[in-house]
Amino acid sequence: MLLTCDPTNNEAGMKLLEYLTTDVKQIQEQVLDEILTQNANTDYLRGFLDCKTEKELFKKGVPVVNYEDIKPYIERIANGEPSEIISAQPITELLTSSGTSGGQPKMMPSTAEELERKTFFYNILVPVMNKYVDGLEQGKAMYLLFIKPETSTPAGLKARPVLTSYYKSSNFRNRPFNPFNVYTSPDESILCSDNKQSMYCQLLCGLVQRDEVLRVGAVFASAFLRAIKFMEDHWRELCCNIRSGHVSDWITDTSCRNAVSLILGKPNSYLADLIEVQCTSGNSWEGIIKKLWPKTKYIEVIVTGSMAQYIPTLEFYSGGLPLVSTMYGSSECYLGINLKPMSNPCDVSYTLLPNMAYFEFLPLEENHDTLLLNPQVQRNGVSGPDTIKMDNQSEAVSLVDVKLGHYYELVVTTFTGLYRYRVGDILMVTGFYNNAPQFRFVQRQNVVLSIDTDKTSEEDLLKAVAQAKLIIEPRGFLLTEYTSYADTSSVPGHYVLFWELKTRGRRSDEALEIDPSIMGQCCSTVEESLDSVYRRCRKKDNSIGPLEIRVVNHGTFDALMDYCVSKGSSVNQYKTPRCIKSEEALQVLDSRVLGRYFSTRVPFWEPFCLQTK
Repeated sequence: MLLTCDPTNNEAGMKLLEYLTTDVKQIQEQVLDEILTQNANTDYLRGFLDCKTEKELFKKGVPVVNYEDIKPYIERIANGEPSEIISAQPITELLTSSGTSGGQPKMMPSTAEELERKTFFYNILVPVMNKYVDGLEQGKAMYLLFIKPETSTPAGLKARPVLTSYYKSSNFRNRPFNPFNVYTSPDESILCSDNKQSMYCQLLCGLVQRDEVLRVGAVFASAFLRAIKFMEDHWRELCCNIRSGHVSDWITDTSCRNAVSLILGKPNSYLADLIEVQCTSGNSWEGIIKKLWPKTKYIEVIVTGSMAQYIPTLEFYSGGLPLVSTMYGSSECYLGINLKPMSNPCDVSYTLLPNMAYFEFLPLEENHDTLLLNPQVQRNGVSGPDTIKMDNQSEAVSLVDVKLGHYYELVVTTFTGLYRYRVGDILMVTGFYNNAPQFRFVQRQNVVLSIDTDKTSEEDLLKAVAQAKLIIEPRGFLLTEYTSYADTSSVPGHYVLFWELKTRGRRSDEALEIDPSIMGQCCSTVEESLDSVYRRCRKKDNSIGPLEIRVVNHGTFDALMDYCVSKGSSVNQYKTPRCIKSEEALQVLDSRVLGRYFSTRVPFWEPFCLQTK
């Protein structure tokens, strides 16, 4: 069901949204009918449906699957077999997910038609924002957009992140004018493969055009804050470029340099002095965004899910500007939009658009004990890995059958060859708009740590810690307990592990004699044992800082348990959480730290390459 939306016609766009949110059941049935009619003869569906297209048979006969179930089909296509294995439409590329399988990014099939569906999705956001914010067509957006590494499969298909795919597409590069795609950054700076050069040039262009900027942002909160930190380190050089009218010599990407030079224009000492005053006034950079871009109406970044941890830092820099999360998407498909974009970040809910895919939901049960350690589930949509569990007595329900206040795991059937696929996202129903349910993003299933696009599960962490233990055990140390948290108090953020150690043959009250170099090796070993997305963020993107281990004194984890029990947790059911988000629980741990140690080297990383079978 491919729809079009003219982003310059607000009235038509809002009418289309009314239709999509009113006729939800009919649209979802039409979407499923189209998917089954198109793809009934694919190898995958034929094995379950015998070329039949009845919806009832689909729900009874086609299993709910995860990535490991469909990975062999995708790898066959990557290695050159025809798309008809899973999709009647040609698979034109594979979108690499930030989730991993066997240490490598997952690959999601995509088609040319799906690119048109994404374009519709972006266009339908425009009338929603125009409803809440006036005059956006009178200026530009300083949106910091970046591409990430890509590779080719043995069959020649591109394998790359979904946003990289979109920015490199003709739909983006040849986009028709509308008020929401006028950026201060020239396309050449967005498409620059060197992230440092790209970041510098986009900030330079944003500062030169500061009087035209009405909105600022990036896709994720982490990326936007990384840009602000980058500007803290480079504002003097940026001012020098503006004052001289000359781009720094280390910007060597020719197309990027030429495009930025045209925007930079003639020397402008007045603007350089003005920016310098703003960067040097006061004791800190509090409110710097509003100072540097005084006409800005809001900051657009995703601040739900794991990105919610950056809200306090964003508020520090923002100068009181609203934080706006407009959309909810994934590598599998684009999903929903925020119909109240100016709402407080902790109240953000997304309305799934029923024409984007066929949606089902696996009911989940809430685990109260874990909520005690993860109170952010009420505050900003972040929770721990054990907060919810599968309700094994229930089957998947349709989009129109979800219940207010209930938790679900999202399952999608797409136009691109995914059938009843578990995305891994946990959602809570917060309300309805017309007949369309609205969802708050709660968490990614099984993810305990995330700083940027990395998603580290409890199992990933356990395996990495096990490798580090091999370093300390021959030296007489035992790791008796550990936990972790994502420290985003600085930019970039980094992983912190709390370790409680004991020494063989010594009393527990004897002081530990710890070799800092050995602990540094442990930190590096943990990093090297984590997946490729984490290692890419550390090495290529510089979006995660060195991992830290904090050694705590004997009895610290007993104190943690005492704290949890005092808050109502059950002694009989208590288990040490592998990730802590409660500020009070973190204080229990931090008050007993004996030493802090950091990774001494950047972990190895290279773009993944699918091996030919």
